[in-house]
Amino acid sequence: MAETLTGALVSAAWLAEHLSDGDIRILDCTWHHPSTNLDGRNQYRGRHLPGSVHFDVDHVADPSSDLPHMLPNESDFAKKVGLLGVGDGDRVIVYDRLFGASAAARVWWMFRVFGYDNVAMLDGGFNQWIAAKHPTEMSPVRPQPKTFTPTFRPELVRSFEQMKANLASRKEQIVDARGPGKFDGSQPDVFPFSKLGHIPGAVNVPWADLVNPQTGVFLEVDALRARFEAAGVDLDKPVVTTCASGITSCMDALALYLIGRSDIAVYDGSWAEWERAEEAAVAA
Repeated sequence: MAETLTGALVSAAWLAEHLSDGDIRILDCTWHHPSTNLDGRNQYRGRHLPGSVHFDVDHVADPSSDLPHMLPNESDFAKKVGLLGVGDGDRVIVYDRLFGASAAARVWWMFRVFGYDNVAMLDGGFNQWIAAKHPTEMSPVRPQPKTFTPTFRPELVRSFEQMKANLASRKEQIVDARGPGKFDGSQPDVFPFSKLGHIPGAVNVPWADLVNPQTGVFLEVDALRARFEAAGVDLDKPVVTTCASGITSCMDALALYLIGRSDIAVYDGSWAEWERAEEAAVAA
């Protein structure tokens, strides 16, 4: 019988102990905005966790959309992760090398959207792995293709039309994961947005407030709960998370999952989509 991960996070110590397990598949999800002149794939080639392959959120995405890294369809996701060596029954571990590992959280969410819960994020990411003096390697991994069977969960994704309708109904709380300056429009984003601010009615729970500022490891559950409650989030009611382009919003979604909310949806287009629509209201 295939083994199942018991939570959404694994520690560096746990992964080191299970590194040689035959059903463990490790994905290096490092992603950088183009303005940084850094490239996650090149960093993967430099050093990566043993046995890991690179997962590019801009490649495993909808090629027909001009929005950044929008979700692909079921068959495209299945084909691309299958080529990365991920198959049905595997225990998938995602990580990246940025503080907080937000791109890895995006990939964690993507697997869940396509019906796969046997996925967890390396808490603290590459930096915690290195800090514990666990091994890395330089040789690229060429995985054997596998069959991955997706089952789309539309309840975990929100579209522009759904978000616009929610402005009137207010059935779902909107939690914005960006920093305070980007949330209130006082600070420009790395994306060339023409409008600054946030979706009316949204509250701000910056993703960086959900992790230890020294290690990037997620805070304890009680502390996470307190962060959301302090922002005015009712944890018994529906929540949708958003951000600039659908990446850091997944950190908030993962934090809410750790609290016990497995039903949290993410607005995939996020501010990148919202701000370009003429009819979309903006608050600051």
